[in-house]
Amino acid sequence: MTAKRYEGMKEDDMVIINGHVVDPETGLNEEADVEVSGDTIKKIYVKSKGEAYEGNDSEIIDAKGKYVMPGFVDLHVHFRDPGQTYKEDIVTGARAAAHGGVTTVCAMPNTSPVVDSVETLGYILDKADKEALVHVKQLSCITKGMEGKELVDMKAMKEAGAVAFSEDGKSVMDVKLYREAMKEAASLGAVVMAHCEDKDLVGKGVLNEGVASEKYDVPGIPNSVEDIITARDILLAAETGAKLHICHCSTKGTVELMRMAKRLGADVTAEVCPHHFTLTDADITEANSNYKMNPPLRKEEDVKALIEGLIDGTMSCISTDHAPHSDEEKERYFDKAPFGIVGLETSAALTYTALVSTGLMDIMEMARKMSYNPAHVIGIDRDYGKLTEGAKADIAVFDPCVEWEVKASEFFSKGHNTPYEGKVLKGKVTDTIVDGKVVYGE
Repeated sequence: MTAKRYEGMKEDDMVIINGHVVDPETGLNEEADVEVSGDTIKKIYVKSKGEAYEGNDSEIIDAKGKYVMPGFVDLHVHFRDPGQTYKEDIVTGARAAAHGGVTTVCAMPNTSPVVDSVETLGYILDKADKEALVHVKQLSCITKGMEGKELVDMKAMKEAGAVAFSEDGKSVMDVKLYREAMKEAASLGAVVMAHCEDKDLVGKGVLNEGVASEKYDVPGIPNSVEDIITARDILLAAETGAKLHICHCSTKGTVELMRMAKRLGADVTAEVCPHHFTLTDADITEANSNYKMNPPLRKEEDVKALIEGLIDGTMSCISTDHAPHSDEEKERYFDKAPFGIVGLETSAALTYTALVSTGLMDIMEMARKMSYNPAHVIGIDRDYGKLTEGAKADIAVFDPCVEWEVKASEFFSKGHNTPYEGKVLKGKVTDTIVDGKVVYGE
């Protein structure tokens, strides 16, 4: 249901009534009304305490039978702006985010030009501030030109608004230089987000080494490509005191290495993408490059380990690695097509379908993995990732009873590259609120 307006109501006020409120900050997990004033949550009325909103001067969203959750925070998206806006841009990417209940995104810096200067960073942040429906946080590269030879001015980039540093799409292979980056990040209190991939070992790899690479006669990508660099980065973070976040984890080895990181006392978090806990390389039953992503779909044993890591808290976040490409690019054979799939508009439903509706995870853990923990990773947890009085009113209303078929033609993203076309999912975002305003509503 979309929001209703009544005669005489205040323009900036809103209340979400009759919903099941899920808040990881306080543990609230029951029916309540959420009153919003301006861009802030004014009051939570808990029904079991005999509380209920009784006014009629606010915009009303009736969320009966639905979950009211903190807006999702996606730590890993590619908006292709500047330079490749035929694939996606800040405006369309933000619309796709809103469609999926995502209210804050972290955009990776491998644009064209890459985000290694204050000027490029400023262009993105300014455009996002003026035109994006959701909050767009931008990362900076670690090295100039993403060439792995010279560090960017990390202090200047952080002061200009870079939320974190990453060389996503590849790793900084010069260990000495990367260690310097880690030390600088630690001194700045900045986050390093790592794409863990051994450049020499991956070679021309296309699909997971094994059944997929053999079936389609393309070079394989072994688990060690990821595991070796993950181990390196964890050890460097532990030594330098840097805050490290491991992106798009795909192997059982990475899960074990994350457990090691916790034993070492390293400040390390990790994310898993829905495609890596819902699909395996055996699911690639046709030569469809929408199944090509980096890291690749792995084996069943890896999927099981990732899910176990999410359940026991070893892996703290769910992100999408939303990577749109044109239809023409993705129609090429595996060895010629680019890596990546879109994910913003399916991530909540995939998580609910695979983990919550199956009983592997409860709805509170979904909110923790998709909202609360990611907000902590990038340090916006004072205002976001929770539904508490005084917090910013970034909210996702999610209907767990809706079943729907994935149709890429209905995506708000420019990218249609999804391996889930035709798949029926359970649960759907019906309303997305950013700063107290409805930016998407069915």
